Amino acid sequence: MAAGRPEAQDHPPENGFTPLEHPVPRLLPHIDGSVLPSLGGFGKHQKQLVVLTWIPALFIGFSQFSDYFLLAQPHGTCLQPLTNESNWTAGPPPVTVPGGAPAWQLKGNGTGEGNGDSSGMLCACKEWRLELQTGLSQNVVTKWNLVCDSAWKVHIAKFSLLVGSIFGYLVMGVMADWFGRHPVLIISVLFMLVFGLSVAFSVNVTMFSTLRFFEGFCLAGLALSLYVLRIELCLPAWRFSMTMVASFLMVAGQLLMPGVAALCRNWPDRDDWQVLQIVIISPFVLMLPYVWLFPESLRWLLATQHYRRSKTMMLRIARKNQVNITTEPSGVLTELEQELHKKPQRTCIVKMMSTRNLWKNIVVLCVNSLTGYGIHHCFARSMMDPEAQPTALCHADYYTMAGIAVATCLAVCPAVGLMGRRGGLLTFMIITALASLLQLGLLNLFGKYGLRHDTVLRDTLNRKFSVAFSIIGMFSSHAVSTLSIFFCAEITPTVIRGGGLGLVLASAGFGMLTAPIMELHNQKGYFLHHVIFACCTLLCIICLLLLPEPRGQPLPESMADGESFTRQTLLHPGEQHLLLAKTDGDYSRVHDTPLHLTTTGGATVAAATALAAVPASYALATGGEVIGNHAIANGV
Repeated sequence: MAAGRPEAQDHPPENGFTPLEHPVPRLLPHIDGSVLPSLGGFGKHQKQLVVLTWIPALFIGFSQFSDYFLLAQPHGTCLQPLTNESNWTAGPPPVTVPGGAPAWQLKGNGTGEGNGDSSGMLCACKEWRLELQTGLSQNVVTKWNLVCDSAWKVHIAKFSLLVGSIFGYLVMGVMADWFGRHPVLIISVLFMLVFGLSVAFSVNVTMFSTLRFFEGFCLAGLALSLYVLRIELCLPAWRFSMTMVASFLMVAGQLLMPGVAALCRNWPDRDDWQVLQIVIISPFVLMLPYVWLFPESLRWLLATQHYRRSKTMMLRIARKNQVNITTEPSGVLTELEQELHKKPQRTCIVKMMSTRNLWKNIVVLCVNSLTGYGIHHCFARSMMDPEAQPTALCHADYYTMAGIAVATCLAVCPAVGLMGRRGGLLTFMIITALASLLQLGLLNLFGKYGLRHDTVLRDTLNRKFSVAFSIIGMFSSHAVSTLSIFFCAEITPTVIRGGGLGLVLASAGFGMLTAPIMELHNQKGYFLHHVIFACCTLLCIICLLLLPEPRGQPLPESMADGESFTRQTLLHPGEQHLLLAKTDGDYSRVHDTPLHLTTTGGATVAAATALAAVPASYALATGGEVIGNHAIANGV
């Protein structure tokens, strides 16, 4: 009731209630709807900063795919073979020597049991001649002879970059929420230069693997901070397109990497792999001016109540976009002036556990990301010819994977435009599941019952269908991974966006980690590995239906915004009310009961005294109203 207003008490309203005075809605929490439009929307300032986030995407692509060249397996020729070893081969297909004998062998049986594992691998050769066919004349493997019994060190070197990235996503994501995006970006660039250039001067494989761990850690912080900054700079209509441009640039880095490696071949003063490492790390020097050019995220400043810094930032943005914010009728600056006394409030990703919907959405996207990257390796492994030499089709396989990545980016754009984020993600996950199940089941049944006698034709058809399903699966699984990461960035609130995105990216790192694990175990358990991820795709299809659709929606800023960002119901509230209403009930057994009726807004509801007289078994609840023999529903 309106206290202190006699006219409201002398003249009560006709409907039986007094209208309350609604408080003026705040503008600062609505960044996409109020703050950014008052500053010029997606203006010149935002566009310039988005371009600055695109440039490092090319360099990140170089670093992420450098393992294909720095740790590529060479073609080996044994110059002085041993004669007292067994003839069992292991690892990749055996490299022949001039006499036709195997180049590397296992001691004991060749089944991988007992002494037949990778740790017991013995080289049946005294002297090797190792040749690379991947653009370099010398890399880490040839530098320190990481073959035969030392081949496991190559896989450890691959582990180090991925494990460093996983830890980097988790730690840097939390730091980005606590200290801001800009400090994480600058720290990652500085230490990326330090550790990345130090890798080129490694004196042994242990030093190389250790420095690569820290390089991966910094690379993860750099990629995560740029991704978050790019998302937070854009209005809803620009978020997806700006993100996909960065994805295209990363794929461009993958395509250009063989050419960069070829340019680093046969340098007189240094080894080729050292020159390549220096070349792919040196461009990050261009990001050092970002200390002054790139400001902190305004969205993060407002969400964490850094209002004094926000005022300076808003005036800078308005001046750059040629907008006079002091005369802006929205009143954003006026409201900001009233909030300057508030202290900053930071939030950690751990608070996500106290929510009901937010943690569910992030966990679903983590599983999607893990499944997408994990099963991608299964399809890539099936696509390669198992009878070919390890390096015979290296460039063909590499460019095939890069071409599939390009095709995926081209297909994701119209798919998301037509079906939205959730619809596109669900479609590509269904395609991934079908490709996986057909590859695992249909080919075996086709060969078993269709062509039991013609083994040559059966094997040929199986191989062709396997390659076709592998290409389709790689295409769709890459799309699933890309959309899962972008989906998480959109539905996670600003106060914990770094931590939430770090969890999904770390899950993607665990999925990529399955590739060197399978190689370390000589592809043992590969079929079971594929079956497990195929089952995960079916689980993901069901869970994706629980996610909201963020297309065209403003980014959630606080934990409350993220918790209220839920999936829309299939029925409108009016339709749902009609379904809940029951019109054919039998009320013959309900006795007449004197009721005290109160009129509220034109609707007749039973008073509390009547509820005690009517038995509970005869009470019918519909939309919060109790309908008895003398109760009339709204609108009847």
